[in-house]
Amino acid sequence: MFIDSHAHLEMEQFDSDRAEMLARARAAGLDSILAIGSGTGPGSLDCAIRLADQHDWIYATIGIHPHEARLAGEQDLEELASLAKNAKVLAWGEIGLDYYYDHSPREVQREIFGRQMRMAHDANLAIIIHCRPSENSENAWDECLGLIEEHWASSKLGGILHCFTGQEPHALRAVEMGFLISFSGNITFPKAENIRQVARQLSLDKILIETDSPFLAPVPHRGKRNEPAFVVKVAEKIAEMRGIAIEEVGRQTSENFYRFFDLLPGGKNTRAS
Repeated sequence: MFIDSHAHLEMEQFDSDRAEMLARARAAGLDSILAIGSGTGPGSLDCAIRLADQHDWIYATIGIHPHEARLAGEQDLEELASLAKNAKVLAWGEIGLDYYYDHSPREVQREIFGRQMRMAHDANLAIIIHCRPSENSENAWDECLGLIEEHWASSKLGGILHCFTGQEPHALRAVEMGFLISFSGNITFPKAENIRQVARQLSLDKILIETDSPFLAPVPHRGKRNEPAFVVKVAEKIAEMRGIAIEEVGRQTSENFYRFFDLLPGGKNTRAS
């Protein structure tokens, strides 16, 4: 049993074979997928819900990615508040800071990030964090975690650091605030030793696995379109590094996911019953 805790299923890369892609995920042993609902920003904020409503084993998130922070208006935030009431929505995200591309001004990113954390608190939803520093500075991690400590930690709702690329102190700082740390296909890349080191050191009950489909396909699929079935390769790498069976990684990370979101396996949302 495996969980893909972060996939962008609505993206155009899957338009030609979405049903077949989901069938391959099932055949690979996936029990659930968390479809990320940031889409392309305003105008597509319900994209994950539309997919999740069609499949009892797929869940959804909502949120405005830092790339599109500059596009967020009051009407969009009001729409998110309404969408947050949908029973398939498990979390608010992905939200955070992206200082690598800077598609939105950094001050706007910080403002929309803080605003969404407050809204997630009101909606009683966990948050899913995107944090990508610039090439020559890691300060985005300290800023991101600082904003979480300021606006979120007291909520005790926790969250997920998605596609983790930071250092061990960043991960431990987040774990102290009730976060899980999620690893993607880049853990298999030759130059990603810093990510592998964190995945070795963290307690297995604090770890999730994901694909970030259609991005970041793991070795041996690197450079191709990623898809949820490939999350098995992430589990395989973590198992190899830690000297344990892949089945143990799949079981524990799945248990982590279901425990964190208060779910039962097989598409049974205990909060919606």
